Amino acid sequence: MKLGIGIGWRPEIADEVEALPGIDWVEAVAENLCADHLPASLTRLRERGVTVVPHGVSLGLGGADRPDPGRLTALAERAALLGTPLVSEHIAFVRAGGPRTASPVLEAGHLLPVPRTWAALDVLCENVRIAQDSLPVPLALENIAALISWPDEELTEGQFLAELVERTGVRLLIDVANLHTNHVNRGEDPATALDELPVEAIAYVHVAGGVEKDGVWHDTHAHPVTAPVLDVLAELRSRVSPPGVLLERDDDFPPAAELAGELDAIRATLDAGRGEVPRTRSAEPSTLPAPAPVSGSPGLDAVRDRVAVAQVSLLCALVAGAPVPEGFDHRRLGVQSRALAAKRADVVAKVAPELPEILGPDYRDAFLAYAKARPMPAGYRRDALDFAEQLLIAGRPEDNAARRRLTYWWQDRAAPRPPRRTTRLARAARSVLAGR
Repeated sequence: MKLGIGIGWRPEIADEVEALPGIDWVEAVAENLCADHLPASLTRLRERGVTVVPHGVSLGLGGADRPDPGRLTALAERAALLGTPLVSEHIAFVRAGGPRTASPVLEAGHLLPVPRTWAALDVLCENVRIAQDSLPVPLALENIAALISWPDEELTEGQFLAELVERTGVRLLIDVANLHTNHVNRGEDPATALDELPVEAIAYVHVAGGVEKDGVWHDTHAHPVTAPVLDVLAELRSRVSPPGVLLERDDDFPPAAELAGELDAIRATLDAGRGEVPRTRSAEPSTLPAPAPVSGSPGLDAVRDRVAVAQVSLLCALVAGAPVPEGFDHRRLGVQSRALAAKRADVVAKVAPELPEILGPDYRDAFLAYAKARPMPAGYRRDALDFAEQLLIAGRPEDNAARRRLTYWWQDRAAPRPPRRTTRLARAARSVLAGR
């Protein structure tokens, strides 16, 4: 299946993506698409013959629990709606807690790394098989970037991916920016990872930008693609000609000319490797795993319980101020914790732009103080409501007019059903008067 050169479709750059020359395909975040209709821009792209691939971010296939049937159904519906040749997700966990640990379910709001252990691999493989059986098209899984490492890991990244492919037949989505991130943050050699993983299983490749701060690489998707990331792409190209390569950008979108320039740099990197004899895979997993528990067996459930405890302990340390689990780097966990809170503040500001408008320059500090004491138990929209509610309970903001505006905003969204038109008009009028 040949995809070609693509770019991540985002509503903020929909017009620019449509106008870019030489775009063979686009990738859209699956959770941002409605199940029954497509944005007009994606419809026009499809009519032009541009392939659209849904990219999931919320399944949490690396989590201790089996995939949620509702989330799988939603991803399958979007695949059917788009007529896509495949779907993609991540090798990560995104939530933890629940019945297995007798604790509340916590959402990370981010993709967190799975420990590269045989136990975590057993759980991941069964989850992947469940997902494959539920989807109408093949599944490709992406390696993620990480600020932190699990203690006592038993496999390298390349070995872990090779075992996953061997056991499940899943395709791979290799993000070369994430390989570079893990090189800076965890000292892992991208070339070694590429040598160890089965490059023939690659469905497509991601290329994205980031930034280094205080010796830590942040995979922001909001900065230009750097030369070291293109170097990793060249390393991959020396081993295989990837069926598809896609530029990702999620924030701080540049002008269309800069996006076109980054796509040209990607094309040039791929063209430079054309004609080379691909290098073959030179390494295999150094040890063989013990026989994996049979899917659904009591043995695997016991493994899931152990993985659940480990993951909830880590997530509680990251988002709820719990003690750092043994073996983790305290400083790196602090960096990750602050990054999660900052991302949470940014996303809430996007889904509820009225909040930073009402609170002004105090928004960010107020939200970070709230996030420090309140983990996210549900999605970002619920988070925005809970944040506003906590401010109002505390009698904030101190400005009376701003507090009234925040009250009306919260009332309009927190009621069990939308207010009637007359109520909305009255609240809008009071809000205008309060702002004078």
